Amino acid sequence: MSVAQRKYFTEVAALAEKIVSVTTINGKSFTGTLIGINPDNLSLVLSDAKEENGGTVNRLFLNGSTVTQISTAEKAFDFKALSQRLEKVFPRMVKLFEDQGFIWVMDKVKVTDHGVTEGSGPAAERVQKVYELFIKETKA
Repeated sequence: MSVAQRKYFTEVAALAEKIVSVTTINGKSFTGTLIGINPDNLSLVLSDAKEENGGTVNRLFLNGSTVTQISTAEKAFDFKALSQRLEKVFPRMVKLFEDQGFIWVMDKVKVTDHGVTEGSGPAAERVQKVYELFIKETKA
């Protein structure tokens, strides 16, 4: 797989759990939370999908061959910037797994776009503080 292909799938994967708008080949539009995507054919699953006529569907499965456009107004989480910030606090102990949506610190603390999800103790608390400050500054 080329670097460009990996970056493409990283961008698509970053849309998971985000509110997206999807347009199909027959011109129908849906807005909902992207909860699943098949990277092989870009088939999607949206939850709480709203149709343009106002109807709501609890789960909407769309075949990738019928999707013409996927968009979101939400800005993707900047894992690279957070990893650089963490690197200043934990030099040479930060590993970025942007395509998988997390950062490992000291090989024992996992941080995602939701904060520390694995690890405990003083190191995890310090990572969480760096994360919270990062979120506060990026939303300002």
